[in-house]
Amino acid sequence: MRKNWDNPLPHAMPEDVFVPSQVQIGSVRVAPATVLAPMAGVTDTVFRRFIRNASVFSRTRCSSGGCSKAPESASSAQIKAHERDFGALEHRSTAQIEASQRDFEALKAASRAQNGPSERDFEAQVAAEISNFQSGCGLIMTEFTSADGLARCRESRRKRYLTFYEDEHPISAQLFGSDPNVVADAALVVEDLGFDLVDLNLGCPAKRVVKCNGGSGLLRDLPQIQRIFEAVRAAVKIPFTVKFRIGWSDAEIVCVELARLAENCGLNGVALHARTREQGYSGNARWEYIGAVKDAIKIPVLGNGDIRTPEDAATMIAQTGCDAVMIGRTAPSNPWIFRQIAEYTASKQATGVGTYTQPTEEDRYQMIHTYFAMLIEEELPEAVGKMKQFASWFTHGVTNGSHLRKAVYEAKSASEVLDRVDEFFEKHLAAEAIF
Repeated sequence: MRKNWDNPLPHAMPEDVFVPSQVQIGSVRVAPATVLAPMAGVTDTVFRRFIRNASVFSRTRCSSGGCSKAPESASSAQIKAHERDFGALEHRSTAQIEASQRDFEALKAASRAQNGPSERDFEAQVAAEISNFQSGCGLIMTEFTSADGLARCRESRRKRYLTFYEDEHPISAQLFGSDPNVVADAALVVEDLGFDLVDLNLGCPAKRVVKCNGGSGLLRDLPQIQRIFEAVRAAVKIPFTVKFRIGWSDAEIVCVELARLAENCGLNGVALHARTREQGYSGNARWEYIGAVKDAIKIPVLGNGDIRTPEDAATMIAQTGCDAVMIGRTAPSNPWIFRQIAEYTASKQATGVGTYTQPTEEDRYQMIHTYFAMLIEEELPEAVGKMKQFASWFTHGVTNGSHLRKAVYEAKSASEVLDRVDEFFEKHLAAEAIF
C-alpha cells in the first residue's frame, strides 16, 4: 500500500455539510459515521485501539490554519501520564459516553438561549468533550483475513488470526475468499468470536490475492460474488457488508451493478473505494461513482478514497451523499484525523465556525511513544518490526524526522527504539522551548 498520493486535490470546507453523526448498519449503530478502513499489516488490535484513543491533544490551542507554540516541552513523565489518560478512556461505558454527550447538548442549548459561555469558553468545552469521550472513529475493522485459513485452522489459532478487545466494539472482521461455502463457514467463526459485523473484501489489488480469485479478482465474476453473498447471508445473523472497487478497469466498471446485487442479497451496507483494480492506489479516487452507487441503492453507502483532511471528508459527503466516510492511508500518518473531523463538526454546530486542532511536536511525541509502548506491552514478537514500519508513517510532519527514522531503524530491540524516540524528542522539544 502506497504511503503517498498522486497530485491530491485540495478541498475547501463546504457550507452546512457535515459528516453524519451516525449511520445504522443493520442492527449496529456507528457513531459518528466514520470508519477505520481495513489495512493489511496495519490494523491489528494495537493499532485499532490506538486509533480509538488517539483523541488527546496537548493544551495548546490550534486552528486549521496553524498552531501556537506549546508553553513548555513534554517530559517522559508527562508523556507517561498521557498514556494513563489513554488507558482511562478504555473503561468508559457507552452509557457514560452518551450521558456526557447529552450534557454537552444541554450546555449547547443553554448557550444559544442565554448567551452564556463566551465563544472561547465554548470552543474549549467542545474540545474537552471530544478529547474525553471519543476519538471520532465510529467503527474499526480488522486486517483482511483468509476465509480458507480461518475456516480450516484449529480453534486455538483462530484467536491469533482475529484477536480483539472489548473496548474495540463496534468492530467488523473482514474476510477474503472465493469459495461460497468456505467464506460462509469463516463468517460463522467471526460471528461466534463476538464480532459485531462481517465484511467481504472485493477490493484488494495485491497479485497474491487476485491470483487466487480473491479480493478485486472477483470483480470479473459477478455470478460467483452472488453465490458468496447468498451463502454468507444465510449463515450469519450479524450485519454483513462488502467493500469493493469501482471495477477491474475503466472498461469493466461494475460498481452500481454490484451494489444492487449486494442489496438484493440482503447485505446491510456497502463500502466503495473509488478506484479500479488497475489503478491500485495511483491517480485520484473518482468520487462520482460513490454518488452513482448511493443513487442506486437504499442500504448505507460508505465512501472511501483520498480522504486526507476534515475538508475532504465533508466534501465527499457533499458531493456524493454517502452515509459515512471510510479512512485508510491517512490514519497511520495522521491518527488524529477522526478526532479532527468530530471536532470540526462539534465546533461548527456550537459556534457557527468550524475549527479543528493540528498536532504539535509534543502531540507527535506523545503519539509515537504511546503506540510503541502499547506494542511492547502486548509482548508481540514482531514489535520491533512494527515500530520500524510505523516510523515511516508516524514521523510524517516531525521536524528532522529523517534523523528519528534513522535512529529507529538502527535500534536492535523494542526498548531501544523507545529510548531513541524519547532521546530525540526530549532534545528537540528542549531546543524548541529555548526559542
